[in-house]
Amino acid sequence: MAKTKTMWYCTSCGADSPKWEGRCPSCGQWGTMVEEKVSAKPNRGSNTTRIAKSVPQKVSEIQAVNEPRIHMPSEELNRVLGGGLVAGSLVLIGGEPGIGKSTLVLQNILSIKSKTILYVSGEESATQLKMRADRLGRQSDNCYIVCETSLENIFEHIEAIQPQLLIVDSIQTIATEAIESSAGSVSQVRECSAQLLKYAKESGVPVLLIGHINKEGSIAGPKVLEHIVDAVLQFEGDRQYMYRILRSIKNRFGSTSELGIYEMCQRGLREVSNPSEMLLSHSEEELSGVAIGVTLEGIRPFLIEAQALVSTAAYGTPQRSVTGFDSKRMNMLLAVLEKRVGFKLAQKDVFLNIAGGLKVNDPALDLAVICAILSSNVDMAIPHGVCMSGEVGLSGEIRPITRIEQRIMEAEKLGMETIIIPRNNIKGVDLSRFKIKVVEVAKVEEAFRQLFA
Repeated sequence: MAKTKTMWYCTSCGADSPKWEGRCPSCGQWGTMVEEKVSAKPNRGSNTTRIAKSVPQKVSEIQAVNEPRIHMPSEELNRVLGGGLVAGSLVLIGGEPGIGKSTLVLQNILSIKSKTILYVSGEESATQLKMRADRLGRQSDNCYIVCETSLENIFEHIEAIQPQLLIVDSIQTIATEAIESSAGSVSQVRECSAQLLKYAKESGVPVLLIGHINKEGSIAGPKVLEHIVDAVLQFEGDRQYMYRILRSIKNRFGSTSELGIYEMCQRGLREVSNPSEMLLSHSEEELSGVAIGVTLEGIRPFLIEAQALVSTAAYGTPQRSVTGFDSKRMNMLLAVLEKRVGFKLAQKDVFLNIAGGLKVNDPALDLAVICAILSSNVDMAIPHGVCMSGEVGLSGEIRPITRIEQRIMEAEKLGMETIIIPRNNIKGVDLSRFKIKVVEVAKVEEAFRQLFA
């Protein structure tokens, strides 16, 4: 019988240590070492099989072969994956509890009729999955459900069914008998994912892993899990809102700039092909404190509303409340307004909201944010059909932004009449082919004069 010993593992990087340490010797994180019991494997010595050596090749001699892909029913998912699911790939999907990870995967695999699929569930019963399939309105005769948490038993089911696509929900619930620690521990997650990777590469069967995330928002378990898999997809959004965003954090077979947008409905997730129309309000009444910015998520442009409310502080300390935007960046923009433009906002409450429940990190939304704040402060509405895009510097200048041509085309497609952009940002672009009026500004004051002259 194999002897057991105690090891300490880092939950951040997966490094091991024979004793407890306050700081991980590998990644330098504090308080991340956890204790686990592992079985000591006997040393097989010279009886191990010798693996054939690989032969070095010149880059020019390597044959370039297109990776065969499985086309998924969801076009948004195909876009994020880089064109489909590559044979023999290991893909990890993470997200908040209840955000819709299992729903996204289940409604896609139930629509695939030409593949034998095995869905391994370690969290839900087969009855629960059947009820979800009924709610989605999808049935399938080639999708097999098994509720199992033992890795050895999972491989027995794989041997019996011979699936062409494998889903494991979730990797934190799977455990192998080779390690005595509990499921979800650093050593279990690392060993189980390594075994599934070996199976995927040897058999050519793509494997989809669903993973938990921790309170910081990153994938739970050792960091080595993200290094093992071929692609890491993050499914995010506020559960109080209906929109969900699927981002690619890592992708060995495609770009990490793509993203997919979904809307949570009663019958599952619906693809949003044109998010701009859904994120803009269509009210005919002109309201102060509302500005439309042209932002970029990955390589996908869309229009979004920045809503601001400025009021006199009822208490001694003015409030700064932000939803969907970086609070530190908003404080910087308020300081620019006060120092460079002369608007006194130090004794006023400022509330900022990005419509639709989305979180935007694009600095090109700066101009829309400060215009919305100023519009609310002077109680004057920005005219209909006007949008803007530009980064604001500390000296009050409007800095150039990327992909300006795509932003102008998106604004024109949505029926905007005027777009305000940074000066000298459209060198070499033929503006005669655009019907939208393009206004160039170099300073924040110039943008204000264009809007409120």
